[in-house]
Formats: sequence, C-alpha cells, structure tokens
Amino acid sequence: MPTSSRRSSQTETPDLRDCACFSVRRAARAVTQLYDDMLRPSGLRATQFSLLAVIRLMGTGTITALADAAVMDRTTLTRNLRPLAEGGLVAIREGDDARMREVTLTAAGRARLAAAQPCWEQAQRRMTDALGGPRMDRLRADLSRAVAAGRGRLT
Repeated sequence: MPTSSRRSSQTETPDLRDCACFSVRRAARAVTQLYDDMLRPSGLRATQFSLLAVIRLMGTGTITALADAAVMDRTTLTRNLRPLAEGGLVAIREGDDARMREVTLTAAGRARLAAAQPCWEQAQRRMTDALGGPRMDRLRADLSRAVAAGRGRLT
C-alpha cells in the first residue's frame, strides 16, 4: 500500500490532504451545506430529510436498527429525532420489549418528506451536473465501500 511522501518524519504534523477522515468530513460538510440550502424552502435540513427518508424505507424500526442504517450512534440519533418528534413528523414509542423504542413516520412526516422531495431532487441534479453521472455513480460506490471499511465489514 503506497504511503505519502508529504510527511518527512514522525514528529512533523501530517499533511491533512493525505487523511481519509479529513477529506471525507470536508466533502460531507460542503455537500451538506448545498443540500441544506436547497432544502431550506421545505423547512428541513439535510440530516432531517435523510432520517425521514431512512425511516420511510425501513417502516417502523427500533432506534438501534435506525442508528445502524444511518451509521449514527444512538445518542446522536436520539438528539436528531427529538425535533422531528416534537414537530409531529415521527412517533417514538415503546416497542414490544420495554427496553426498545420504535420510530415510525407519521402522516405529517410522509407529507413533509414528499413536499421536500423536489428540493432534494434539485440538490441531486446540481451534484450530478457538477460531477457527471458516471463520476457520481463511482462516488456513491466508493462512499459505500468507505462505510464498509470504517465499520470493519470489508471482505
């Protein structure tokens, strides 16, 4: 595996251009800003839109299953779900096991998600136009592989 020549000794600060974490987080911030801007008319932020979409795809699911699907820790997920629940977009209730909580998209949540979809599609088009379709496909595939690598699930 190639190593960088941008760092001459172990005592020097590494060049962050070589850091996968810094590069992915930097790109994520820029892309999130774009989606937040495009979604603003819907009243949703990119993180909220994404969570509503994941819940819609999953149907009713536990906090643990949703955290796994969204690649978030349970505490962060719970903090992000709170305003959605307070806004009536999701319902959080006790599951069959009292220790588990389940999340469901409400009718208002489905309506808000549907109303926000054109804004999301505009952001998607902007990204695809900027990168080109084939590069966008590769980016999504590379990011899926990065998620698997980060979770130790590469085979």
